[in-house]
Amino acid sequence: MIRIEIPGRDVIEIEHLVLDYNGTIAEDGELIEGVADRLLQLKEDVSVHVLTADTYGTVRQQCEPLGINVETFPRAGAAECKLKIVQALGRHCMCIGNGYNDVLMFGEAELSVAVIEHECAFSEAVTSADVVARSIEDALDLLLKPNRLRATLRS
Repeated sequence: MIRIEIPGRDVIEIEHLVLDYNGTIAEDGELIEGVADRLLQLKEDVSVHVLTADTYGTVRQQCEPLGINVETFPRAGAAECKLKIVQALGRHCMCIGNGYNDVLMFGEAELSVAVIEHECAFSEAVTSADVVARSIEDALDLLLKPNRLRATLRS
């Protein structure tokens, strides 16, 4: 678990890192450079879950060497599938995504982060997230370098 005290606000406790795949940690079906190393560091403290409809059919090949959880589901109803998974994991989730189908899980998360990578971001994902990051590296670094998160969320 990662525990981050936010000055003037509640403590954030993260047990599960929940990640959208395409547009968030992958571009055109391939992991974005720098993501694998960060996930290997983070899985020492939190369980890592990748949730995807797997548009390109590459998620298992890309993520299995990392030893992280991968859950795929049909393309239709992806938002509801992600929401149910996050609800089952419990409140102590940090969810990172960029799309329409990430908005519902953002509402259940202890902390939600929208990323704006090359595949862009759905406007409601950006407005419903607690934090907006310009890259997945920056989003993951919020847990690896928690003073960045403290500076963003302090009262």
